Amino acid sequence: MRKMFYAAAICLISLQANAQNDTTAQNLEEIIIQENRIQIPFSKQSRNISVITKPQLETTPARSLQEVLSFVPGVDVRQRGVTGVQADIGIRGGSFNQTLMLLNGIKLTDPQSGHHMMNIPVPMINIDRVEVLKGPGSRIFGQNAYAGAVNVITELSDRRSLRLQGYAGDFGMKGINFAGSLPAGSFKQNLAISYDESNGHWYNSDYQVSNIFYENGIDLNEKHSLRGMIAYTDRDFGANGFYASTYPDQWESIQTTVGALSHTFSDERFHLNTRAYWRKNADEYLLRRNEPEFYRNLHTSNTYALETNGTYESKLGTTGLGLEIREEKIESTNLGNHDRMLAGIFLEQLVNLTGGFDIRAGIYSNYYNDYGWKHFPGMELGFQATEKLRFYTGLGKSFRIPTYTDLYYQGPTNIGNPDLKPEQAQNFEIGAKWNQAGLFAELVYFNRNTDDLIEWTRPDEETPWQPQNFNEVKFHGIEASLAYRFASSPALIRVKELQFSYNYIDANLINQPGIETRYALTALKNQVIGGALIGIGQKLEWNTKMRYVERISQDPYFLLDMRVDYNRIGKIGFFAEASNITDTDYIESGTVQMPGRWFRAGFMLNLE
Repeated sequence: MRKMFYAAAICLISLQANAQNDTTAQNLEEIIIQENRIQIPFSKQSRNISVITKPQLETTPARSLQEVLSFVPGVDVRQRGVTGVQADIGIRGGSFNQTLMLLNGIKLTDPQSGHHMMNIPVPMINIDRVEVLKGPGSRIFGQNAYAGAVNVITELSDRRSLRLQGYAGDFGMKGINFAGSLPAGSFKQNLAISYDESNGHWYNSDYQVSNIFYENGIDLNEKHSLRGMIAYTDRDFGANGFYASTYPDQWESIQTTVGALSHTFSDERFHLNTRAYWRKNADEYLLRRNEPEFYRNLHTSNTYALETNGTYESKLGTTGLGLEIREEKIESTNLGNHDRMLAGIFLEQLVNLTGGFDIRAGIYSNYYNDYGWKHFPGMELGFQATEKLRFYTGLGKSFRIPTYTDLYYQGPTNIGNPDLKPEQAQNFEIGAKWNQAGLFAELVYFNRNTDDLIEWTRPDEETPWQPQNFNEVKFHGIEASLAYRFASSPALIRVKELQFSYNYIDANLINQPGIETRYALTALKNQVIGGALIGIGQKLEWNTKMRYVERISQDPYFLLDMRVDYNRIGKIGFFAEASNITDTDYIESGTVQMPGRWFRAGFMLNLE
């Protein structure tokens, strides 16, 4: 695998490229949120959405998308080791199974287990931006967008470019990343490659991660275009404490492949996108790394999907319509062989009313062969009080079907439950946004009432965990966020960006007597995030990030991270990063002790 990566790297370096222009001053108001049907500018959205731009991805002290997401308000990242080699993502107190991951609108849900949803086969160097939708997303994206959705977006460029990055750090950490764009007339193409490895921060926590991502696109004429993608990631890692503390020699190897092909038709009033995609995930798990015969699981899941999504502009507003069909199959030495079919119909309408009001309403109807038809309506109402101030409110219903692990797993510490029902939730939010000359502020209250919550439980420590449906669980909370992007200044030392947010979540889970729960009472309770990006001279940038995290029934902790960049957008640049500068003792997931203070440094090369 390494030889293949290095050979591809040599080929890439031979390409002629142009250095990138910085986009730090990118205006969020102008960003069109990439939903599958009705697309609305960020400033006109009546939802709680966070956008991570490319400059923010580049200047955040992080080596992975998982680490970057930990600085997004309302997002709870549970990492198992450095660089998020495996991490669970929750939104608004939701579990890792209740967040939908997407890549350019393609669903990356894994039917085996939500633990694999962050196996995104795209090097971070090739990500253009990330959009985080907080709250119910079933009406927009379908099932599993229960508490929110994260859409990773890449862009095809019409300019030749090549970027090379390398780094090394504590724990034997090192990595190399390439991203190149080589358009030819109307045909555009990107290739990105990365390799990362580490000896691990404690016993049996080493890892090797490889990614290959290729996408292309061509405009056939003014109305028709095609786009294709193929991507692959290979992850091998020691899994000490990942799933059970009694087996420190756990090991896992995961290979994920994603392929997609889409056609887009556009004219003045009608837009239609049709795509087919496939996702394969192969998972080998050993309870004792050097004794495969002791306990070994092999799982291979395949997801095949066909979607079509369209919008039509008329005097009544914008109408969105979508259809999808998915087949999810698994062959497993532990879970058995299963397959299931899902189909869905999307319908929504956006109407701009008089007096600054607009309303967006719709419904998603889902068919699942085990449960039949279920319907999930939702709506948002927005009021543009002034050019700078917007109020909004929304209602929505969301749902999630059990994973194959939830249903069928058999192990020494975990046992599935084939009688589980899908979990559903009724959601409400109300908020306000202020947008003015680089200043963005938002305050939102949300409420989620869950029916039949799927939660892993056990009566005592001697009994394996097993999931069951709780009748009703209530989550409610507030999010307050503030960001200010300063205008450019000739001053020697200047503040370029400030960020601050606070989240509070209250979970009302009524425990059954004598029953211990695994995930629900570890949901996020208090979260404070702050950051400051400072420019020094014309080439030096210093980014400071802090987090205070408190989860229900767990001790709070404070983390301080920093990154310094020199000549980031020039031909040759350098960076240095430090994580957990306060040397905090903390755990995010399972029994994995997270590392204390650690460092890494590297270079960036933009060839011309």
